Amino acid sequence: MRVQSLTLAAASAALLATTTPPAAQIPPTVRRESTISAAELLAKVRDCAPISHGRYRSDNGAPANIPVCGTREAVFWKADMDIDCDGRPGPRCNSRTDPYFAASTAYAQSDGRPLSAERLPFIVVPAPSSLWDYRDHGIGGGSVVAVVHRDRVRYAVVGDTGPQGIIGEASYATAKALGIRADPHGGGAPSGVTYIVFKNTKVSPIEDHAEAVTEGERLARRFAHWTRAEAE
Repeated sequence: MRVQSLTLAAASAALLATTTPPAAQIPPTVRRESTISAAELLAKVRDCAPISHGRYRSDNGAPANIPVCGTREAVFWKADMDIDCDGRPGPRCNSRTDPYFAASTAYAQSDGRPLSAERLPFIVVPAPSSLWDYRDHGIGGGSVVAVVHRDRVRYAVVGDTGPQGIIGEASYATAKALGIRADPHGGGAPSGVTYIVFKNTKVSPIEDHAEAVTEGERLARRFAHWTRAEAE
C-alpha cells in the first residue's frame, strides 16, 4: 500500500504470490458488530403480536410452539439454532462434515454461485406456506437480520429457506460469530436465540457482509429506540 521502488515492489509481489492464500480462503475481517446491546433489542421483542397462522416446530417431532411475531418495522421469532452448512462447499461445510449437505442455497450471490455458509452470516426462513409467507411482510433474499444470543448481537441476511413447518436455523458463520458451536453435526443452540428481520431491507450484493453490518447497526439502533409516538 506504500510507495516503493519498482524493484522492491516486484519482489514484494512475488513474495505475496507465494505466501498469500486465494481471496476466497481469507476469512472475513472480524470486528465488534453492534453498539446496540442485546438487552435493548430484547426489550423491544418482549411481547408478541403473532403474524403467522399457527406455530412452528424447532425440529421434527418437537411441539409446535413458536409463533412468528410482527412489529411496525420487523418480524421476529425466538427459537433454537440449527446449523445450515448448505451452499458452496468448503473445508468445514461439505458432504463429509454434514450428512444433510446440499450444494445450493435459495438465494445466490452476485456471481450466480450459491452462498458460502462458512463465510457469510445468513439465516434460514421457512419456505412459504399457509402457515406463513415471509414474502408478504417485506422479507426476501438479502433482508437484514439482527440475531441475538445471550449478550451478543450479530448481523446477517436472509440467505436460504428451509422446511415449511420448522424454524430456527442459521449458517455456520452466524453461529461462529455468536459463539455457538458451529458443527453442522451436533452443534447449534437448543434455545435462546432471537431472530429479528427488518422489513423492506436488502443488502446488495447479498454477500457484502460489511454492508449488512452497517445497515444492521443503523436499523437496530432505530428499532431499539423507536417509540409508539414516533409512528403517530
